[in-house]
Amino acid sequence: MKNALAFVSEEIEKLKAQHLFRPLVVLEGEQGPRVQIGGRSVINLSSNNYLGLNTHPALREAAIEATRRFGVGSGAVRVIAGTMTLHEELERRLAAFKGTEAALVFQSGFSANVGVITSLLGEGDLILSDAFNHASIIDGCRLSRAKVRVYPHKDMAKLKEALADRASFRRALIATDGIFSMDGDLAPLPQIVELANAHEAIVLVDDAHASGVLGKCGRGSVDHFGLHGQVDIQVGTLSKAMGVVGGYVACSQEVRDFLIHRARPFVFTTSHPPAVCAACIAAIDLLESGTDLIGRLWENTAYFKGELEKLGFNTGQSQSPITPVIVGETAKAMELSDRLFAAGVFAQGIGHPLVPADQARVRTIVTAAHSKEDLQKAAEAFRRIGTELRII
Repeated sequence: MKNALAFVSEEIEKLKAQHLFRPLVVLEGEQGPRVQIGGRSVINLSSNNYLGLNTHPALREAAIEATRRFGVGSGAVRVIAGTMTLHEELERRLAAFKGTEAALVFQSGFSANVGVITSLLGEGDLILSDAFNHASIIDGCRLSRAKVRVYPHKDMAKLKEALADRASFRRALIATDGIFSMDGDLAPLPQIVELANAHEAIVLVDDAHASGVLGKCGRGSVDHFGLHGQVDIQVGTLSKAMGVVGGYVACSQEVRDFLIHRARPFVFTTSHPPAVCAACIAAIDLLESGTDLIGRLWENTAYFKGELEKLGFNTGQSQSPITPVIVGETAKAMELSDRLFAAGVFAQGIGHPLVPADQARVRTIVTAAHSKEDLQKAAEAFRRIGTELRII
C-alpha cells in the first residue's frame, strides 16, 4: 500500500541534515530566570517573559479569584455568548494603556495580525512589509490577497520607492514590527509615519516585543517615539511582558467595531477564559503603578549586552533585551547552543528560515527576574565555549 505521507520522513531528514531538527524542550516547573529541564536547573535566556510577571503573586491571585467567580472557560465565541464583563474591562484598560480609543482582544498576537490585515486589505490594495517582519504579518499579507511589496529591512529609501505608485491602489498599509524579534532592533517609526502621511497609507505596528519594554510604563514603541495619534493600528501581545496569553489590537472605535464583524480569527474562536482576562488586568495594574521591573529589565540588559560585546561576540544592531549572538553557520550556532546547555545555560539556536542562511545565531533574552550572579555565570559560559569554538 502506498504511503501518501512518505514525503514527511524525507523532509525531516532534510531538516536533520541542515542541523535544524530540534526536539521540543520540556520545562518541568514554572517559567522563570532559571528553569528545570531534564532534572537540571539551568539559567533561562530563551523566554519572552521580560518582566517575570507570569509568576507574580498579583496575577496568580487574580486568575484564581476569576476562576472561582466565573469558571474555567467562557463557553462561546465573543459574537454569540462568549463576551463577559472581564473581556470588556480588559479591552477598556488596554485602550487607556495604549492611548487609543478602543482595543480588541484576540486569542494570540499571531491571530491578531492575521485578523486585522485580512479584514482591512484585499484585492486592489497594497501592503508594504519590512523584510524582517514577524511570520504573523507575512501570513496576514499572503491571506489578504493584496499586492505585497517587501522592502529591505528598515530601508526608508526603498519604502519610498515602493510607495511611488500608491495612487493606483485602493488602499495602502505599511506594516512593521516595533522591535524585531530576531535582531532586537527598533523600527524607524517616525520616518515610516512621515511616509505614510505623504502617501495616505495606514500604519500598523506589531508591538509584541515592545509592549511592557519600551515607553512610559511599557506602553510600547509608539509611546517611545512620541507618536500617539499618528499610528493607526497597534498590535500587541499579552503573552510576553504581560506574562499571560493572547493578543490585541489597539485602534479607533470604528476599526474595533469593524473587526468584530470581519476578523475571522476573532469571530470564529472561543474567547479567553476569565482567569486570563483577570491576570492581564492585574498585569496592567502593575505596569501603571510605576513598578521598577522595567528599570531592572533594562539594567540587566545593559549589563549582559555589554559583557557579550566586550568578549567580542557579534550582537548585531540590537537595541532591546533581545540580544543575538550571530555566528554565521547553522551547525555552529546549534553547537554553541548545545554546549551552553551542557554548561547550564539555556539559549536556543536559531537558523534559516527564521534568519538569513549566513546569520544563524543563539538568541538571548534577558529579563527583569535574572540575578546579576546568573548573568555573570552565563557570560562566563559564553566566554569559555565561544573561545573553544573559535567564535571569539
